[in-house]
Amino acid sequence: MDLLNFIFRLGVVSAIFGFLFGLFEIGLAILTAGRKKTLIESYAIKLIKYVFLVDVTFLFCLDLSGETISLYNLVVTVSVLLIYFIGKLQNKQQQQAMFQMMGNGIMNMRNNFNIRAEIGVILASIAVFILFVLQPQLAANPASIWFHESILNIEDTPVFGFIFKVIGFFFLLSILFKMVNAFAYLLSGRAFVEINSHTSFKKKKKDDEFDDFEELN
Repeated sequence: MDLLNFIFRLGVVSAIFGFLFGLFEIGLAILTAGRKKTLIESYAIKLIKYVFLVDVTFLFCLDLSGETISLYNLVVTVSVLLIYFIGKLQNKQQQQAMFQMMGNGIMNMRNNFNIRAEIGVILASIAVFILFVLQPQLAANPASIWFHESILNIEDTPVFGFIFKVIGFFFLLSILFKMVNAFAYLLSGRAFVEINSHTSFKKKKKDDEFDDFEELN
């Protein structure tokens, strides 16, 4: 039961954080007048988002454990974060596959996905979390503290708190269902197979192209 409660609280924290960071992304889009982000910009923002998420999650774990995180909470937290990140990666891959099936007419919609960058952002985020475990003082910065306090305040409000607790409940169910699938996905190496298949697809497409004046037999 403690494990379920812990995952539930992590779900509430991630849901409220996603809401707050979403407001930041909306503000950024307004400031840039809706300009389409480049691939580098998209993954830079995603890296910032994931780093702050693991930072806030670490601070939340400190609230429960005191000055240091217990090995039990550490394993559970890293597992939940991995499942969450891998779930996001799988959703992106499914969207990528759908776009490929729909053809070249929406090529621009596919330009914001790069599986190497996705995996790199996930690994970097987990590495940052481990760094916080080794050096807890690094986690206490003005931005993360603001996110942490805002999340706690929103969680305590009657209406919004209830809404995000409902989201946390569904997050708990999602984690339980995805736990086996996520680890099977990692162990099967399907993520890395996608890298090769994506490269082969681009190479085949390039080979199939021909010049307007090329003679066809």
